[in-house]
Amino acid sequence: MNLRHKRFFRYMAVGGSTFLFDLSLLWIQIEKFHVYYLHAAASSFLFAVSVNYFLSRRWVFKGSQRRLASGYLYFLKTAVSGALMTGFLMWIFCATTNEPYLLVRIIIAGIIGAGNYLFNLYLNFKVAGQEL
Repeated sequence: MNLRHKRFFRYMAVGGSTFLFDLSLLWIQIEKFHVYYLHAAASSFLFAVSVNYFLSRRWVFKGSQRRLASGYLYFLKTAVSGALMTGFLMWIFCATTNEPYLLVRIIIAGIIGAGNYLFNLYLNFKVAGQEL
């Protein structure tokens, strides 16, 4: 398996597990605590993405040229953009379809996740082409 495939599969493993964590937090907030779905989606996303950063930095994007604190702040800026986009897309899809919010969230994750991988590989962690 070449470097690109290995890194991508690691990214998928980290992203998939933190996404399940995100969905669990979303469900708990909405179903158990009756938090408004857009607020719940944003907060669960931001919390899960923080976990994702630390796992990704350690296991997926080893050898990052950014320092931990500055990389995390850069990552959070991107995450806030992702959270806003997630909320906007959830609002659009939930308002215009009768699809369940969890299904909508899964679809949105695929859209945002693909862009995030490329962004992190080339711009945030700057490890494209480096060994793991």
